[in-house]
Amino acid sequence: MREFTVVIEKDEDGWFVSTVVELPGCHSQGRTLDELMERTREAIEAYLEALGEEETHIEFVGVQKVKV
Repeated sequence: MREFTVVIEKDEDGWFVSTVVELPGCHSQGRTLDELMERTREAIEAYLEALGEEETHIEFVGVQKVKV
């Protein structure tokens, strides 16, 4: 079992949106956090299935705020 980093945001329409940091292009959305997490797990499983034997090598390091 692998562990992934998920960034969660809330869009202007009130939907929760997830981005899986280690899997480029792997996103999902849901009306509630529970729905979002279920859909995110499904998205990760589908992504990994499509990836096959190939593995990603992106490592989450951290989050930094930048003032501009």
